[in-house]
Amino acid sequence: MKVNLKIYLVLIIVIVWSIQACVPDVDPIITKPLFYQPDGFPATSGQLNNNPVTYNGFRLGKKLFYDPILSLDSSVSCGSCHQQFAAFAHLDHKVSHGINDLEGNRNAPPLFNLAWHSNFFWDGGSNHIEVQPIGPITNPVEMNEDVARVIAKLKRSKFYPEMFKRAFGSDTITTQAMTRAMAQFMSSLISANSKYDQVKAGTATFTVDEQNGYMLFKSKCESCHREPLMTDLDYRNNGLDLHFTSDPGRARITLQPSDSGKFKVPSLRNVAVTFPYMHDGRINSLSKVIDHYRNGIVQSTTIDPILAGGNMSITDAEKQQLLLFLNTLTDPTFLNDERFSEK
Repeated sequence: MKVNLKIYLVLIIVIVWSIQACVPDVDPIITKPLFYQPDGFPATSGQLNNNPVTYNGFRLGKKLFYDPILSLDSSVSCGSCHQQFAAFAHLDHKVSHGINDLEGNRNAPPLFNLAWHSNFFWDGGSNHIEVQPIGPITNPVEMNEDVARVIAKLKRSKFYPEMFKRAFGSDTITTQAMTRAMAQFMSSLISANSKYDQVKAGTATFTVDEQNGYMLFKSKCESCHREPLMTDLDYRNNGLDLHFTSDPGRARITLQPSDSGKFKVPSLRNVAVTFPYMHDGRINSLSKVIDHYRNGIVQSTTIDPILAGGNMSITDAEKQQLLLFLNTLTDPTFLNDERFSEK
């Protein structure tokens, strides 16, 4: 009788294991497509065409994004400097702190709607989302790690080989597989459900002041911050400095003097939660950003033609209306989406 009982128990365990093995490997919070084309958005850059987002690729990419193992001393992860509640920027930090509390010279940009970008970083130093992670991993003041050592650490892991196998069909861990998984996660960070989006969809309405702020935005800001991405993805000198010896911006990549002082135009989506502002985090509030355009534009040899005429005429009342509109670009759904959180 005891033998039969043992046999039954073994059979039950085998059956349960078999059933579990057949259950799709999904997360109960994944209730909608991980990647989608929001209504009204332009076509993507196409960088995902050969690397479509899958659940297991997304899951692996998220694990890597939040894992400090990518840094030399396992103290810093991508998520350390790109925090979800700040639209994956680094709230209240002019520049982020890397390993050994080292600092660079640029502000951590927010991460969302990256599938519509063709270049990355403030100066466009990376031309593909699958290459972008190599920059912070190897940067001496960020993660300061060697990619070969990262791969070796992942291979020694108890769980990463299986995660890579589920994502890409092989437990062989390579640099390409690692960055492709990270690209799948980062590409899924889509922000398209702010009040502004709801107004465009006809499911909400602006207040009078928000509407007036929107009209001011269209007349004063949209040349560079184009709807619906709220950026033209170009590189511009917006009148911060006269000289650019400390950080030449886009010229660091192109080696063209005409690109000195030019930086990528940031999206204004979620701008109310991504302070401080500018490529070096020098301005700590949206109010002061508007003041820069009202009375602080510095003319230089590479100033953007749109600003060559000098400071913008914006009254105090218009400034308040513009601020109200900019706050409608905050997307609480995105900031609180459990799919993107570390857990």
